[in-house]
Amino acid sequence: MKQTENHEIRIRKPKWLKKRLPRGPEYGKMTNLLADSCLATVCQEAQCPNQFECFSKGTATFMIMGERCTRNCRFCAVSYKPIGPPDPEEPGRIADAVATLGLKYAVVTSVTRDDLPDGGASHFKKVLTAIAKKTPGVRVEILIPDLQGNWEALAVILEGNPTVLNHNVETVPRLYERVRPEAVYSRSLRLLQEAKRIRPDIPSKSGIMVGLGETRDEILSVMKDLRTHDCDILTLGQYLQPSRAHLPVDRFVTPEEFIFLKEQALKLGFKAVASSPTVRSSFEAGILYEQVIGAVDRKN
Repeated sequence: MKQTENHEIRIRKPKWLKKRLPRGPEYGKMTNLLADSCLATVCQEAQCPNQFECFSKGTATFMIMGERCTRNCRFCAVSYKPIGPPDPEEPGRIADAVATLGLKYAVVTSVTRDDLPDGGASHFKKVLTAIAKKTPGVRVEILIPDLQGNWEALAVILEGNPTVLNHNVETVPRLYERVRPEAVYSRSLRLLQEAKRIRPDIPSKSGIMVGLGETRDEILSVMKDLRTHDCDILTLGQYLQPSRAHLPVDRFVTPEEFIFLKEQALKLGFKAVASSPTVRSSFEAGILYEQVIGAVDRKN
C-alpha cells in the first residue's frame, strides 16, 4: 500500500506469495498442544505466513516472556506493553512441549523486555537448561532482542549453550527511525560481534526484511556489515503488512531478486543463506544449521 496526496493505494499480493494451505492432523495437534500448555508462538503472534506449513510439519517457534512487547516497532504484529514478570513455570512447559513433539531442532524467541534488568537473559538460560535436561541432544536456536547493549546479560544467555544465536537487524540503517525507532543498528551489529567474542563456537545468524523502501545497494551494504561482524547465517524475506495500522509495503521483491541476493550473500562468505519471499527468521532453521556444519567440515 502506498500513500498519495488524496488516498491510499493497496498493492495487490503477487502470485508467488499465494500459498495453498497444507492439510493433515499435525496442524490441529500443534494448535491444541500450544493452547493446552498455555504457550505462545511467534508464528501466531506475528502472523507468520508459514505457520500453517510449519505447524503441519510439527515445528514452531516458541515465544517466551509473554505475548506483549516493550517496543512498538511499526512492522510487527506483536502487541505492545508487557504485563507482569516472566512465568517461572514457562521453561518447564516449553521443555515438555519440545519432548511431546519429538523435536530434534527447536527455536525459541521472545518479546523484547526492556522493563527487566537483564532484558530476560536469565529466563532464556532457564529455558535452554530445561530443554537440555528434559531431552538431551535437542538442538535449540534462540532469537534474542538487543538487550539494550548489556553484554553481561548476553553472556548469561550463552551460558545456556544454544545451538545458534540469532538477532535480526531487520532493515537498513536509513529506515530504522521509521521502522524500529527504539532499536539501534550499530548496537545490533555489536551484539552479533560480542556473541562471537564470548562464544566463537556458536554460529550467529541475522535477518533482513525487504520491501520497506530500501534500495538494493543498501541491502548489500547491510550484508557486508553483518559479515564484518562475524555473522554466519543470513535470512532474507519479504515484508508483509500485518494490518492497516502498520507500515505499508513499498514493493514486492521478485523471486529472481531474492536469488540474486542469495548469490551475493554467499560470495560475501555467509555459510548458509535462506532467501525467498516467504522466508522468516526461523524458517527451515535446522537445515541452515546443517549447512553451516557442512561448510565448517569442508573448510577443515
